[in-house]
Amino acid sequence: MHRVGVTALALSLVTGLTGIAAASAAPSSGGHHVYPSKQQVHHARHQVARAADDVAGIKAQLVQADLDAQAAAVTAEQAAERYNGARWELQKARRDARVADRHSRIAAADARHQRQAYAATVVSSYEAGPSLSPLSSFQGTDGIAGVLSKMFTLQNAQSAMDHTFDSYTASSTLAGVASDQADTARAKAETLAAQARTARDQAAAAAAAADSASRQIATQKTRLLHRLASLQHISVSLAQQRQAGIEQAAREAARKAAEKKARQEAAQQAALQAQQDAAPSSPTSDPTPGSSGPTDPPSPPADPPAPASGVARALAFARAQIGDPYVWGAAGPSSWDCSGLTMGAWRAGGISLPHYSVAQYTESTPVSRSSLRPGDLVFWGSSSSPSSIYHVAIYAGNGMIIQAPRTGRDVEEVSMYYWIAPNFFARP
Repeated sequence: MHRVGVTALALSLVTGLTGIAAASAAPSSGGHHVYPSKQQVHHARHQVARAADDVAGIKAQLVQADLDAQAAAVTAEQAAERYNGARWELQKARRDARVADRHSRIAAADARHQRQAYAATVVSSYEAGPSLSPLSSFQGTDGIAGVLSKMFTLQNAQSAMDHTFDSYTASSTLAGVASDQADTARAKAETLAAQARTARDQAAAAAAAADSASRQIATQKTRLLHRLASLQHISVSLAQQRQAGIEQAAREAARKAAEKKARQEAAQQAALQAQQDAAPSSPTSDPTPGSSGPTDPPSPPADPPAPASGVARALAFARAQIGDPYVWGAAGPSSWDCSGLTMGAWRAGGISLPHYSVAQYTESTPVSRSSLRPGDLVFWGSSSSPSSIYHVAIYAGNGMIIQAPRTGRDVEEVSMYYWIAPNFFARP
């Protein structure tokens, strides 16, 4: 009977139990039950193995679907931060253009003033010309002394006029240079404005693509879970619960693995530091702040104390936004992107940061992971270069961060190792 039960179960995965059950349940004319043939048993076992392969394949597809969703979200966030970078560059260019315009106006006004002064000097020299002529002294009673005096006065007047002309020439040259610089600055701003519009369009397209991919992947996962439930003979609800548990366990395992690796790196760094302390004459080098290499230790179990006032306000502001949606390019008051949230948090803490993750790193003080304290910024980059940074969060202490993660997820407080470990760190 065991053989019959296994065979019937296998056949039910493909053709259902109806035919076999009827055949096995109906007695023959001789009073004996009719069992499946050897060929039917072999086919049923093959289908059971195929179904198991389908289960494994579906589980692999579910994992890949999550990876695809994350990849699309990262691509969208990279595009959003490129847009933030383009806006930042444009803002700087426009400031430079305004300064250049102001300098150009000042230089032009000075040139006009010098031109007027030179013209006045020429007119005065012309009007005084006959009386300063040395010949007029011979015609009068001044004699040689008068000639010398008028020649000296004439020389002084000529020198003054030459000086005024030189000043006018110099101011005219400076005005021309300032005008050229202003034109160049305006042209650069116009070019960057066009680049910012392109980056905006690309960010919008990437966000739309990520949103579309998210919906398609959700539909795909629903279909896969229905298939999985059918193959495993469980309800769809139970399959969904199981899958959610599997994904949560995978995330937790990845987090623990990242933390373990970080602890190992910390131990290596401590051992290296001990060797350096034991040999003070040997050259030492500090680990490069923000490096993701093996000499960059993780956050310690207990965070060092941090200045209370600004940090407390920054963290309080960030926590107050938990639950607000992520929107690329947003900086409040009710939606945020990653660098918009950290900018807003530290603005509440009394420090001005740009709305661009790369610039937030370069305008802050790099620190090592082991030096992290609440209020610091943690960054994710796609390489060892700070220019590759595409995500930023604020460190909340005890290995936790507050972040605006990506499209489809709200501002949250999670483990620093919730996904992959950050590789840059800085203090505003």
